[in-house]
Amino acid sequence: MLKGKKIVLGITGSIAAYKSCLIIRELVKRGAEVQVVITPAGKEFLTPITLSALTQKPVISEFFSQRDGTWHSHVKLGLWADAMLIAPCTASTLGKMANGVADNMLITTYLSMKAPVFIAPAMDLDMYAHPTTQQNMERLRSFGNHIIEPQSGFLASGLEGKGRMEEPEKIVAVLDSFFEKKDLLGKKVMITAGPTYEKIDPVRFIGNYSSGKMGFALADECARRGAEVTLIAGPVNVKCTMNNVRRVDVESCQQMYDAATQAFPDADAAILCAAVADFRPATVAEQKIKRVGENLDIHLVPNPDIAAELGKRKKNGQLLVGFALETNDEQQNAEKKLQKKNLDFIVLNSLRNEGTCFRSDENQIAIISSEGRRDYDKKPKNEVAKDIIDYLANKIEELKS
Repeated sequence: MLKGKKIVLGITGSIAAYKSCLIIRELVKRGAEVQVVITPAGKEFLTPITLSALTQKPVISEFFSQRDGTWHSHVKLGLWADAMLIAPCTASTLGKMANGVADNMLITTYLSMKAPVFIAPAMDLDMYAHPTTQQNMERLRSFGNHIIEPQSGFLASGLEGKGRMEEPEKIVAVLDSFFEKKDLLGKKVMITAGPTYEKIDPVRFIGNYSSGKMGFALADECARRGAEVTLIAGPVNVKCTMNNVRRVDVESCQQMYDAATQAFPDADAAILCAAVADFRPATVAEQKIKRVGENLDIHLVPNPDIAAELGKRKKNGQLLVGFALETNDEQQNAEKKLQKKNLDFIVLNSLRNEGTCFRSDENQIAIISSEGRRDYDKKPKNEVAKDIIDYLANKIEELKS
């Protein structure tokens, strides 16, 4: 989403200034045009030659470029940019921005900026925690600036705090997300992800190989496009990259069923990506089962069918999306599930596609609906998530007409 965007990158005098080179490289790689404005203190850490080599533009630092009266117009920069990013931003620059102290080119450019401003603070953890810094941050937020929270560390007191600048790739991801299309803005989406574990005894369970990566990629994509997301996650070690995802952790099918039926009535759409156990042990031993005799028989009983239940409860205006992981007769089995469970469309995965599905970072899907089948190429799961949510967004748009 940064392709063709014009970004003013402000660099201040912080030890983290070297990371600005990585930020520039990532912005340029994504197609952005970057103009660097650096403070005099910033030049103590980075040379303008290095920065101009990366941006293919002269670096701006002083008000006047030559002794003949030629000057840099901060007003023109404010009109030229699609966004301004100040990274790293020191406590000194934060204070100047919050109070309008326009004593260098960067601050005057900031005060003239018509585009959104993103700030990535970088300083000693105790400095960041100081009430003055926090007051300046709150004031900048009240002006409509976007603060990219720094990373955690330990204060001199031994307590945890923040201060170290966020990593370049995450900073650029924030900008990328800002310019992402917001076709799900105002929509509520519920997503289930990961496996379920059905206890046999206190140390054993029936489960599957689901990593949750596909469901979490869908949650991130929906949040990135403006949706209010509730993610009901089985036991996995995956985290969302987007902050605006409400995560509900569960373990068993029954717990996922309870959470899903509670969240579904308020949802505009639900995506059932979890690999839910169809059966559970009829009884759960209170103590670890010891090895006695030749065989161990475990009597299994059906779990509640989450997709079928939500299909019954689905109201006009709601969309329900299912997943089908098949090993044979893929098309036939997926179509049966589509009809039987009252789904609007179903995402078909096949274990016959090597390097996809469980534990993999890639997937290859087909989307099946009443309108037919659409096949997609094998690609990373975050790209697959975009394909699925594109399809969902089109369905939501169709409901309006």
